[in-house]
Amino acid sequence: MKKIKLILPVLALTILGMSASAQTTFGIRAGVNFSNLNGKDANDDNLENRITTGFHAGVNAEIPVAEDFYLQPGLLFSLKGAKTDKDALIDGTYRLGYIELPVNFLYKPVLGTGRLLLGVGPYFAYGVTGKFKNNDGDDVDIKFEDAPDNPLNYDGLYSKPFDAGANVLFGYEFANRLSAQLNAQLGLVNTNAYGGDAKVKNTVFGISLGYRFGGK
Repeated sequence: MKKIKLILPVLALTILGMSASAQTTFGIRAGVNFSNLNGKDANDDNLENRITTGFHAGVNAEIPVAEDFYLQPGLLFSLKGAKTDKDALIDGTYRLGYIELPVNFLYKPVLGTGRLLLGVGPYFAYGVTGKFKNNDGDDVDIKFEDAPDNPLNYDGLYSKPFDAGANVLFGYEFANRLSAQLNAQLGLVNTNAYGGDAKVKNTVFGISLGYRFGGK
């Protein structure tokens, strides 16, 4: 677990070192998340959760690596989650907040008066806040750690803190440096903290607006 906790700061420092030696531009971005928790339960049946809305907001950098090609790291707060199936024993909404580091490889050819945005890359995230609200309006904290081995010692809900997966993005950057973007995110890490055979993974579809400072 200690090694996992070191991943995000090490990656961030590496990227900062790269940006210091290149003609880098910086931007801000914010938008809405449409997220779900997909996977299988302990009986190997597909989870039947429903989509819920959240948001993401943060900053990014673009480091040129070749003509029209860029490395685009970012640092975001992203709120994800899901609504449980209507037939679940506990019906409500999960809200999971992550500090997230996406590292996209971006292609930005000139198109019209602006630039097309096409990107793909990994993301790494660490959970920092979590709530479950049932349909009666009661809140339960979600702890980002492994659950106790003894279910009788559970004093809340649990999720593994580390998440990682793949990003895909498509958008357009206008001549005034405003941009609009669609992105999809597929979690590849099982965040189930209770052990056993159940698998829970984040999936997100997002829409966002951004602005880039400097650059052509």
